[in-house]
Amino acid sequence: MKEKDVKFSDESENSKNRNGHDPIVDINTDENMAGTMHLNDAIEEEDKIEELQAEIQLQKDKYLRLIAEFDNFRKRKDREREELIQTAGKEVIVSLLEVLDDCDRAEKQIQQSKDVSEIKKGVQLVFNKLRSVLQSRGLRAMESINTEFDVDKHESITEIPAPSSELKGKVVDEVTKGYYLNDKIIRFAKVIVGK
Repeated sequence: MKEKDVKFSDESENSKNRNGHDPIVDINTDENMAGTMHLNDAIEEEDKIEELQAEIQLQKDKYLRLIAEFDNFRKRKDREREELIQTAGKEVIVSLLEVLDDCDRAEKQIQQSKDVSEIKKGVQLVFNKLRSVLQSRGLRAMESINTEFDVDKHESITEIPAPSSELKGKVVDEVTKGYYLNDKIIRFAKVIVGK
């Protein structure tokens, strides 16, 4: 055993370079050898991992902020829609208050006056004012009498024999008027059709 020890020590003495120092061992000499690794590559990989983790965290933060922002937007829109639904008719009602005032005045005049022609004139003025206020808001009456029956506009209540051959398939009478609001049908006309 001593010879081996001596041999080993002899080899280690022989392995010293000319200056008497141990030779420099390069641990990066063989990258294919098992258990070896380039230290520079390991440091670069760790830097990349940290960089990617920071990027993931940044994207997570952006994602969470975006979700919160969208949630706030949705809640704000829901609130605005509810307010709009609650106050949608406010403008129309305010404009109709003048007509209601005229109706109150007409009612007082009807109770006090005995002249029927004056009462008729007053009531007709109120009706005209009501129609003009509604027309200014986009309401328009549908013209149905003597027009072709159209299922997109009319709702047939009944059919009667046409008074003339020209009125076959046409609207003979109107039970309930149809109306447009800004060129969109809001109520179909209930009509009687000639057959």
